[in-house]
Amino acid sequence: MADAKKAVPENVAGDYFVDSTCINCDTCRQLARSTFKDEGDYSFVFHQPQTEAEMYAATRALLSCPTGSIGTRGTNLASTVMPTLPMQLDDNVFYCGFNSEDSFGANSYFIQHQDGCWLIDSPKYNAHLIKQIEKMGGIKYIFLTHRDDVADANKYAERFGAKRIIHVDELDAAPESEIVINGSEDSSFAEDFKIIPVPGHTRGHMVLLFKDRYLFTGDHLAYDPEIKSLEAFRRHCWYSWPEQIKSMTKLLEYRFEWVLAGHGDRVHLPAQEMHAKLLRLLEWMKEA
Repeated sequence: MADAKKAVPENVAGDYFVDSTCINCDTCRQLARSTFKDEGDYSFVFHQPQTEAEMYAATRALLSCPTGSIGTRGTNLASTVMPTLPMQLDDNVFYCGFNSEDSFGANSYFIQHQDGCWLIDSPKYNAHLIKQIEKMGGIKYIFLTHRDDVADANKYAERFGAKRIIHVDELDAAPESEIVINGSEDSSFAEDFKIIPVPGHTRGHMVLLFKDRYLFTGDHLAYDPEIKSLEAFRRHCWYSWPEQIKSMTKLLEYRFEWVLAGHGDRVHLPAQEMHAKLLRLLEWMKEA
């Protein structure tokens, strides 16, 4: 729970605040960009929520903060806002919330599907989220993009009898996984799903393409709303930047409208515009 006595000095006066335990994971800025800004080492409140929409967004950030670093001195809307998580993004695709400190605040997602629901990477193991997932159909598969974002996947797998999917080169991070992907070939998996290995950020990183519209990208690909551009993280590439460039080039073969990132922001664009932004990103990557 956030401590007002540890509130960072950059917070503007008002109910909402960020304290010094913030790890600057970007969760709050993604959820409530009109309230939170990046100081460099942590986030802070630069604008106190005024409208109901702003208060709901700031409270979702409070609930999803992996370190509990966001607090409020006034009315706490947590019990009102909590039922809005998981948050529907489009059709049967949801953002889970309750980001885990074990994955440095990575985003996780939930897909409702008639043949069984999917969890993409893992949120914090949370009682509210468990109840909501039960109502939404449980979990059949847990897709783990890479080792960094496993978090509480094992607990969710045990609770729902779900099968974990991971690449063999990441298997030591989730050794009990039931489905292990080997090699670099793309593969269709169940109806509407395609698994695409994209080594680079880590050796066994994978992305998941759903219905040729939604690309769940882990730490491979994200969106920067400040410059309105797709981005890849050169300074956080743990395995091979040249391999990540090759992997990114492979994505040009596909058309998709959504980038749903683990770290970094998500975005929805027309497929043609997304393709053009991916081409520009590759130009930058080759020069970086």
